[in-house]
Amino acid sequence: MAYEFNVEEQAKKCVEWARDYMNAVNPNGVAVIGISGGKDSSVVAAIMTAALGKERVLGVMLPNGKQVDIHDSKTLINHLGIPNLEVNISDAVTGLTNELKNVMNVETFNQGYLTNTPARIRMTTLFGIAAQIGNGFVINTCNRSEDAVGYSTLFGDNAGTFSPVARLTTEEVIAIGDYLGLPSELTHKMPTDGMSLNTDGTLMGDEAKLGVTYHEINTIIRTGEKTPNYDKVMKLYKGSKFKLDIVRMPCYNPELPDYFLENYGL
Repeated sequence: MAYEFNVEEQAKKCVEWARDYMNAVNPNGVAVIGISGGKDSSVVAAIMTAALGKERVLGVMLPNGKQVDIHDSKTLINHLGIPNLEVNISDAVTGLTNELKNVMNVETFNQGYLTNTPARIRMTTLFGIAAQIGNGFVINTCNRSEDAVGYSTLFGDNAGTFSPVARLTTEEVIAIGDYLGLPSELTHKMPTDGMSLNTDGTLMGDEAKLGVTYHEINTIIRTGEKTPNYDKVMKLYKGSKFKLDIVRMPCYNPELPDYFLENYGL
């Protein structure tokens, strides 16, 4: 099967799938989405707004203390006109960390804890909000490219009720965002984990941290081509596939070639 991405067709099918799935679960259901200000949460919010109408989408901003790019989250919320909340998770992260310091008798925490704990507290917060409003459903915002190389937190951002873009690559997500009319500064924003820094103090992009571009990862996903960093990508994939094995959820299937899905089942 040759790779061809028809953005108009895929955007319409994705919106229709999201509408049908949500309405089958609960015809009055509200999509609860963590809005980070990046492309994935922006595009997912746009998809759900197109699917359900803005009154059935709740955007939740989840800064951990001061978030330097929170203006991007607000730009997205204002652009879509969706109801929103801002919940600062700093006290929750600090409280848990201090308690663990006491019971585990440690003073410092490794990078795994520092990176993943805020993501898991954010997901706990989203599910708490969904439970409180009664008919809320947390929508996953992960994409295929990041999942394929393990760039998601188990039971953090890789959780959710269902996922509109989990089988779409970064470039396909961007294309759908552009098609749906999102501001280009959101859809084409450099992906970053928000914590890793360059030597000059600026945020380090995901691609710099991974040491491989998403374009190359996407090429492998859709064609299986043995690109220059093929072995590196495969090592990342095989080392993190357990996350996909553990957390499986309904997701939109674009019915496009997928090297990992076809050869490794996920």
